Amino acid sequence: MEIDILAKLNSLPLPQMASTLNITPLAEWLPAQSVPLIIAGPCSAETEEQVMETAFGLASIPQVKVFRAGIWKPRTRPGAFEGVGTKGLKWLQKVREQTGLLVTVEVAHPKHVQEALDHGIDILWIGARTVVNPFSVQEIGEAIGNREIPVMIKNPLNPDLKTWLGAIERLNRMGQTKLIAVHRGFSFFNRSPYRNAPMWEIPIELKRLYPELPILVDPSHICGNRELLHSTMQKALDLEMNGLMVEAHCNPSRALTDKNQQVTPAQLQEFVDKLIIRQESDNSGFSSKLEELRSEIDKLDEELIDILARRMNVIEEIGLYKKLNKITILQLKRWSQLTQDRIENGIRLGLSREFILKLLEDVHEEGIQRQIDVMNREDS
Repeated sequence: MEIDILAKLNSLPLPQMASTLNITPLAEWLPAQSVPLIIAGPCSAETEEQVMETAFGLASIPQVKVFRAGIWKPRTRPGAFEGVGTKGLKWLQKVREQTGLLVTVEVAHPKHVQEALDHGIDILWIGARTVVNPFSVQEIGEAIGNREIPVMIKNPLNPDLKTWLGAIERLNRMGQTKLIAVHRGFSFFNRSPYRNAPMWEIPIELKRLYPELPILVDPSHICGNRELLHSTMQKALDLEMNGLMVEAHCNPSRALTDKNQQVTPAQLQEFVDKLIIRQESDNSGFSSKLEELRSEIDKLDEELIDILARRMNVIEEIGLYKKLNKITILQLKRWSQLTQDRIENGIRLGLSREFILKLLEDVHEEGIQRQIDVMNREDS
């Protein structure tokens, strides 16, 4: 129920949306891409040996084009490993020189940006905690200036599309055109098998609003464990995301941060080999059947919307009757019985209980609002 409330808050109209972003296509600055594009490397750069061993292992995977490693790692609570700092940037220089991989690090303020640029880092990324602060995003953009360096923007911790969009649009308006969004899931207090709830509807909506913006998925932070990693990687590709950002370590069991969600380069290779890359079919028979089915969906959607509109008209009549007879809007006994009946009927028809309940809650909320409007309307 709490997830539904947050989703509804974030579904409100977005203020002053631009129709397009000025985005440089990936193929123009990241040539010879493999499908899927994969960015991989350890959560944290710990030692030069660990970085190089991991990088050499990843360089043998054709889809891996970029090596990632956390250099500055302030933790939620002090006392844990917080990164090696600037000296780790020299290790990344060595990775690029000896493997040919591009390298990327997370930056959280202008000092990080300057040090990364001084060491020739190829791509910057802005983490979830930084994205929530427009002041920090502005300062990072100003530190980058007119340099044409790619920037990846992770989603904020909370399921807030507006904040994510704000960071992307802010950097774009400051002249940054090589932008990539990174979906890493959302922190939420409901129990879930995931470390961060994927809430796929949010990156899908971002793709709908800005189809020109590449979106990568970070399954490591979504899952929080290796067991769910492959299925989440596959789902990301099935949803037409542009690639993956995966945490890999030469010896995950000894990692100083996030050991449970990291895989060895060999394990990553196995996962990649098992991925199913789905392409658009050029078979005319397939396309014809698909269009036929889509046409049927369009007709059903029209009928569904028409039925919902008619239902709301009846709801308004009910609201008027309640107003005239001084009856309260919310009738809990009626709502409880209606919910139970509709769920049982939906299950008999092959629909899930969760889907029917969510649908009923949305329709009920709209119905309540319609009746409130009727109650507050002045009599003519």
